[in-house]
Amino acid sequence: MNGSNWLSVGALVVTVVLFAGLFLLRRKGLNFSLLTVIALFAGIGVGLAFSGHVEFIDPLGTIYVQVITAIVAPLIIVSILSSVTSLGSISKLRSIGTASVFWLLLNNLIAILLTLGLALAFGIGQNASLDIEGVDGSLLTNLLVPVDQVLIGFFPSNVVGDIQSNAIIPVILFAVLIAVSYILVAKTDEQKVLPFKNVIDASKAILYRAVGFIIELTPYAVLALVAVATSIAVARLETVFSLIGVLVLAFVACFVHMYLVNGVLLTVFADVNPIQFFKKITPAQFTAFTTQSSIGTLPLTTNILTRKVGVSDEIANFTAPLGTTIGMPGCAGIWPTLVAVFSVHALGIDYGVIDYVILVVLGLLVSLGTAGVPGTAIITATAVLTAVGLPVEILVILVPISAVAGTASTMANVTAAAVSAAIVARRQGALDDEIFAGTKSFDDVVAVATPATPVTPVLTAPATPAAASAPAYAVPTGSCEI
Repeated sequence: MNGSNWLSVGALVVTVVLFAGLFLLRRKGLNFSLLTVIALFAGIGVGLAFSGHVEFIDPLGTIYVQVITAIVAPLIIVSILSSVTSLGSISKLRSIGTASVFWLLLNNLIAILLTLGLALAFGIGQNASLDIEGVDGSLLTNLLVPVDQVLIGFFPSNVVGDIQSNAIIPVILFAVLIAVSYILVAKTDEQKVLPFKNVIDASKAILYRAVGFIIELTPYAVLALVAVATSIAVARLETVFSLIGVLVLAFVACFVHMYLVNGVLLTVFADVNPIQFFKKITPAQFTAFTTQSSIGTLPLTTNILTRKVGVSDEIANFTAPLGTTIGMPGCAGIWPTLVAVFSVHALGIDYGVIDYVILVVLGLLVSLGTAGVPGTAIITATAVLTAVGLPVEILVILVPISAVAGTASTMANVTAAAVSAAIVARRQGALDDEIFAGTKSFDDVVAVATPATPVTPVLTAPATPAAASAPAYAVPTGSCEI
């Protein structure tokens, strides 16, 4: 075995030892958020110490992402079916849906305007001397889908195929179609559809328990994923440094939007303490940062919203999934806008006020139907640049830092979806302040709810001895009971 292999084995051994340390800390009752932070920094350490020798660690993080992504589509279907059927009102569903889309798009519009202002103020790209002659951008343009096909893709054609590809909007629309049909049938004969509702509620309880097991593995996955990401970043340092201005401004825009903009939105429109809110969603933010997948983070996001923030089940399971494909301020707002302004300045393109207005509008439109998976930012940026007549070849030059910027972008996406869900819940009167304050737990809600009628609230569970001793949604205790 040569020296390189020994280093790879050593990296794996050190990672396993750190896993054991995380396990012991969790057993001692260390809260989930702090454990995730520790895992993040431990992963950075491993990545720096074993740069270029993390190939044995890579599968550990990849397996986690695959497993948690696999459960997303079934979870969305069952959660929406359970949530919408509990509403008993199509008008309320319409209200929640309209409000969710509004706040998700508004959040992205603010991100686009913020980024445009920062990019112009700092003159990003003005001193860059780039030559795109000979750069082949055909591979990027081949990724684009015609507008009519994008619209058609919103609607389900093959449900199994949509589930397999995690096409969120078609999956949501299919689930809503079935749920609305249930409501209409239940109005005339509740007993006829009662078995269907019982199956859905039981499936939801089982899926939530499975999600709880998967989410408990998050700190270990964060460690492995960050180690690999750090190792790759170190190998690309020379290229990253040459474009450091773009990368730094991307992070600044993401973090300003994440905490300052969303903090104001939470305070003004949700009457929620933003500091406490961000503390509660930290595990979801870190998971988004490391996996670069809004969809992969979705089970964690929805569980935190219901169990720690106090968002009602129906809104958390509708708005958050919608936020993985609509809005997405990091990947569909901040990065494409920043790249566009960089291109204009770096290539000396004449751009006026009207051109920038068109850029904002098109950036907002492109955010409809964006896929919440790694690499999305490149596709959305390609679409925006093509739509406004800018050369996509610039993206080939920016690819090395795109992956690094994607960490903060995905974190911004997940944060915006969670904030939008909280705002919608507050304005719909469906935000539990006692759960948010920590004076009441989610399990208390489950325990006191009783099935008075066949069409029951989502969080209602049959009062059985088994449920009393082991709540259907419970996971190991900690500050983040997800």
